[in-house]
Amino acid sequence: MKMDFKIAWLCAALALGCSSFTQAQDYPNKPVKLIVPFPPGGGTDILARPIAQKLSEKWGQPVIVENRGGAGGNIGTKAAADAAPDGYTLIFGVLGTHAVNQSLYANPGFDSTVDFAAITMVANTPNILVVHPSVPVKTMADLIAYAKANPNKLNYASPGNGSPSHLATEIFKSMAGIQITHVPYKGSGPAMADMLGGQTQVWIANAPVVLQHIESGKLRALATTSAKRPAVAAEIPTIAEAGLTGYEADTWYGVFAPAKTTQPILDQLNKDIVAVLNLPDIRKKFASEGAEIVADSSASFTQKLRADVAKWKKVIADLNLRAE
Repeated sequence: MKMDFKIAWLCAALALGCSSFTQAQDYPNKPVKLIVPFPPGGGTDILARPIAQKLSEKWGQPVIVENRGGAGGNIGTKAAADAAPDGYTLIFGVLGTHAVNQSLYANPGFDSTVDFAAITMVANTPNILVVHPSVPVKTMADLIAYAKANPNKLNYASPGNGSPSHLATEIFKSMAGIQITHVPYKGSGPAMADMLGGQTQVWIANAPVVLQHIESGKLRALATTSAKRPAVAAEIPTIAEAGLTGYEADTWYGVFAPAKTTQPILDQLNKDIVAVLNLPDIRKKFASEGAEIVADSSASFTQKLRADVAKWKKVIADLNLRAE
């Protein structure tokens, strides 16, 4: 009787393993949804769409980008966390949604280190400190002096409470000893509209969002947030070079699946997304947007995620920040 039980258990285990393997072999056999937890037009959307297109071509199945903005990315991120763990709902997450919101919001609706499986970090991108041309400053030092002479006269934009842009600016304010007023938006698209119109005057924005407007003269670049000057903005000094030693605040992007997605599907997703990221036209596209492709392993990305959750928890506590 005991032997029959062991045989039955072994058969069940083998059947489950074969089922997972077969599922991975057939994957994907229907459209895949890639959630972008911000409105169209922002840096996340700009980088997600060419990846979705290349995966569609590779798989012979549509990869549909679904923009679900709101609550600093929490609405779309929670939707992804609650999705079936079958590989047909993925999320293009960012530093803000998966490392920052955990501590910034009392209840974001998910735990990024528990509710998601990290597939690969896609890219790192610098942020660029820009001002509207109406602001009478030419350098970061000018901006700091002007803000000190005119406390809270300047408004700064961000694509939402808890976004990397928001936190990067709060760190900048703290280190520079200035007061400028935060105006959060529901994504980079709406933030850009008001920035170009002059309703807000300062923005630490992701490079893909602002490069074209810097080139056209509609915005003035003062500094980048990188530890070193990025190739795409080599003529612009870093904030650290410009006087705030030790300042650094870049943004990363990555692809996640809901937790409990089977390992064979996660392995295939990592392999296929990394292959797409290494295509020459994708590398060229990302370079033009100021994005440095990473394309790492799931284990490496998971380690980075956990480290950043801890890092930003301390930053948020030190600055006494909280989003509703």
